[in-house]
Amino acid sequence: MKDVRILGVDLGKNSCSVVGMDAAGRVVLRRRMRRESIIALAAKLPGCVVAMEACCGAHHLGRLLVAQGHEVRLMSPEYVRPYVKAQKNDDRDAEAIAEAATRPTMRFVALKSEAQLDVQVLHRVRDRLVGQRTSLMNQIRSILLERGIVVAQGRRKLLDALVALSSDGGGVGPRVRLLLNDMLDQWHALDTRITALDDEFADMARNDPAARRLATIPGIGVLNATALVAAIGDGFTFSRGRDLSAWLGLVPRQASTGGKAKLLGITKRGSKYLRKLIIQGARAALPSLSRTATPLGSWLRGLLSRAHGNTVVVALASKLVRIAWALLRHRTDFDRRAFAGA
Repeated sequence: MKDVRILGVDLGKNSCSVVGMDAAGRVVLRRRMRRESIIALAAKLPGCVVAMEACCGAHHLGRLLVAQGHEVRLMSPEYVRPYVKAQKNDDRDAEAIAEAATRPTMRFVALKSEAQLDVQVLHRVRDRLVGQRTSLMNQIRSILLERGIVVAQGRRKLLDALVALSSDGGGVGPRVRLLLNDMLDQWHALDTRITALDDEFADMARNDPAARRLATIPGIGVLNATALVAAIGDGFTFSRGRDLSAWLGLVPRQASTGGKAKLLGITKRGSKYLRKLIIQGARAALPSLSRTATPLGSWLRGLLSRAHGNTVVVALASKLVRIAWALLRHRTDFDRRAFAGA
């Protein structure tokens, strides 16, 4: 085992496949073991490269291996797939992971700290609660619509309609009225939990220098700032702001027709949750930014005159991401005056 220079690990829920390669790329080790056994095996090896796909549990295992003196390289599964040989199985997957880690042009995923993963967990929980609240609101609307009660769009108007029904009935039977009151209590409970998480994110943004800088960018705010810092850390993983924008799937695809480049839709790669947050933030900031007497406002007005509003929102989202990368990369504060005169 002293000849092992690259250790490829195909992670599973319980058992994992491990393949070790020497300096020449020959396979010198093949084993099937549990996650706990991988730590014991790595402890017997001299410092080497441990390659894994960036999946559930990879960051925790990676931190333990780094503590033993190994170099951990995490990769997106889509980048590993081309190196899998015929007759795919777990052993061949582990071999492909080890081989892919040796490529000089391979893109690696930064190892996340436990604090970053904790923030991402909170964001996932909040997103689930928001989805449950939306589903509950849609179900309430359908119940009312079946009884001829049409409520205008908006959370506040629906809430006012429920409060009115609880007092005068409004043609709704007593059993359904009790059901609606119970659903209203669930709605308030979800609102309370979401608000508590929002307050926690606000505290994080105040105490974290990187998130505090990002939160001052128009269209980013506290929620987007904490999510970005948890996902990319200090931003050093990306050499350019455009690389971060491409990682979020905000860069349009291109096709060549008749020697001319034609822009298509965005790639929609990377984190769906982060992309959704960034685009929602850009959509909220677009009206105010487009009215400003700044170069950015002029650029947005020009785009709005010749492109669909959704296209302009995505373009603004991509620009905001590049600004966020610059603040993380250079550790500088956001200057609204420089932004207005850029």
